[in-house]
Amino acid sequence: MIINHPILGPRDSQEFTYLGDASLIDRPDWQADNAADQFCDYLYLRDNPAGAHRELWFHEQGDRSWLVVTRNTVTHEILNVELARDVARARGRSK
Repeated sequence: MIINHPILGPRDSQEFTYLGDASLIDRPDWQADNAADQFCDYLYLRDNPAGAHRELWFHEQGDRSWLVVTRNTVTHEILNVELARDVARARGRSK
């Protein structure tokens, strides 16, 4: 599987480490009244979709960047690749 890194171009997926669902970027507010419930959901509940899914990948054997990869879990086709920092910044502005 080839991951088209936004900065470095096409890279073999063996250079990367899969780290899970990209929703981990949206960490709950630890000061919220229901923070314990939010963190329980954040840590233990995951979707297992068939189809397009956003995932976190770490470029361990490269520039050590974090990526959000949108991948079809049925066909393994990569639909989109973004730098995780750009995704986090965009979400921060939209809140």
